[in-house]
Amino acid sequence: MNGSAKRITLAQVAQRAGVSVPTASKVLSGRTDVADRTRLRVQKAVQDLGYRSPHERRPGGDGPALVDLVIAGLESEYAVEVMRGIIDGATAEQVEIVISSMTPDMSDANVEEWAGRLRQGGRRRLVLVTSDMSTEQLAVFRVNGISVVLVDPRSKPHDGVPTVCSTDWAGGRAATAHLLELGHRRVGYIGGAYEVECNRARQSGYLAALVELGVDFDRDLVVTGRFDPATGADGIRRLLALPDPPTAVFCGNDAIATGVVRQADALGIDVPADLSVVGFDGTPMVENTIPRLTSVAQPLRQIGRTALRTVLQLDRGEPIAAQHVELATNLVVRDSTAPPRGR
Repeated sequence: MNGSAKRITLAQVAQRAGVSVPTASKVLSGRTDVADRTRLRVQKAVQDLGYRSPHERRPGGDGPALVDLVIAGLESEYAVEVMRGIIDGATAEQVEIVISSMTPDMSDANVEEWAGRLRQGGRRRLVLVTSDMSTEQLAVFRVNGISVVLVDPRSKPHDGVPTVCSTDWAGGRAATAHLLELGHRRVGYIGGAYEVECNRARQSGYLAALVELGVDFDRDLVVTGRFDPATGADGIRRLLALPDPPTAVFCGNDAIATGVVRQADALGIDVPADLSVVGFDGTPMVENTIPRLTSVAQPLRQIGRTALRTVLQLDRGEPIAAQHVELATNLVVRDSTAPPRGR
């Protein structure tokens, strides 16, 4: 392939093989947790398309610019949608994406080694999705000349490191206000860990809506855990066991909400006749639940595109629009919410 020919991207390899981009990335990284038939399809697609991985290209040579995309929870629908936005932007910018996952609780030594490998490989652009890195750890990348952008960080925004996320507080308020306006007065909240920044913002929006509409806050109606279906299932069992259970629940993300809906069905609780449920994220799963899930939609692909554009601007020394970007959420009402019985 000559220098003027259009480069084949990882997304094209994944499409040719009929797999997701994370799966194609696993195969090319030598991961073993991929079925043999899937591995063969990806390898054939690589051969057919003449794909060359970023690691095979000389740093600073004739290949396109590289951006490292590191995601905590690579297989979640939230992560996949953000990644799709980044890949869309990468195609337009003729940028190559290197995708990997990050283990939690990375030590300072691990971060220093990681940053050193990136510098030695000539890779100086990094997008971290839902990371929990300290200010000191992030500074290691700057010292090594690596531009960093955070997407939806688990802790408060770090000075000097751009962040991209959505209006979590406003989304939480809109979700709760919707339930209160339907006539519900016992509204629960099931979310992720309280120390996670987006969870705190969504829960604060929930509390603000209660105050604005004159509904007393009951601490017993709040359950926190992880952003997964198991937390939703456990949380709704706890809430329904209360002497005065909720008639509606706002969930910190769509995965929690799906756990609530499935557990309600197992308990013979009709959604939405007996229990209204609202999720958060607006991932594709909301159309596949029964009933279809009312959810606060984040512009996940736009978040991805914005993060990619920002890290490229930083690398080129260009001014960025804002240090901390919040993109607007939108409540999408579907079939999982209704007035309480008797209204």
